[in-house]
Amino acid sequence: MVDEPKIELFVKSSEDGESIGANPFSQRLAMILMFKGCTFTLNTVDMKRAPDVLKDLAPGSQLPFVIYNCEVKTDVNKIEEFLEENLTPPQYPSMTPKYKESNTAGNDVFHKFSVYIKNQSPAQEDNLQKSLLRALLKLDMYLKNPLPHELACDPKMVNSKRKYLDGDNLTLPDCNLLPKLHIINIVCRHYRHFEIPKDLQGISRYLQHAEELKAFKYTCPNPSEIILFYRDMVKKMP
Repeated sequence: MVDEPKIELFVKSSEDGESIGANPFSQRLAMILMFKGCTFTLNTVDMKRAPDVLKDLAPGSQLPFVIYNCEVKTDVNKIEEFLEENLTPPQYPSMTPKYKESNTAGNDVFHKFSVYIKNQSPAQEDNLQKSLLRALLKLDMYLKNPLPHELACDPKMVNSKRKYLDGDNLTLPDCNLLPKLHIINIVCRHYRHFEIPKDLQGISRYLQHAEELKAFKYTCPNPSEIILFYRDMVKKMP
């Protein structure tokens, strides 16, 4: 067996200065490393107390970042690509999706959410909520439609039974999307009394399977941390 690399993941801490802060990009990288099954050190950086850590280790960089065998890796997309290229089978599972559509499924949901929660105009509230719902519905349809390999096994299948975007195995797009859906549900429920509708069966099934996944469950920030993080972003209606 090839020697394991030395990997350190640096993320912003929560308000308590210890646990993972409310950042979907941090959770994304933590999920990848945990699902890969490699040994890594998680360093939570309290920016109010120890900002010099960044200056010493990765000058000019933003959290999160990774140190891989003493080499600093920045930019989340590039880190994801690097990890997938270097943590490969048979020692580590591949997380590259089979279908290119899985890479873009739900890619506009978080943007619609951000516009919705920052709105201060009551006249726009309904339209922006509907815009978010349309994005969620589009994602739900992708999750419900059977993928080619499912239809190959059951040509009469109408609704997919897969666990994740690309099949029954977690892939990189899931690590990008699931933390964002988690934030959307918590923030919208708390500040807008709205949540992802349960009758979107594809998304509901998707989130249910995610909650049973160690790589997701153990990397989620506390709901209270997410609510606190977004308190200054969410615009109150006049």
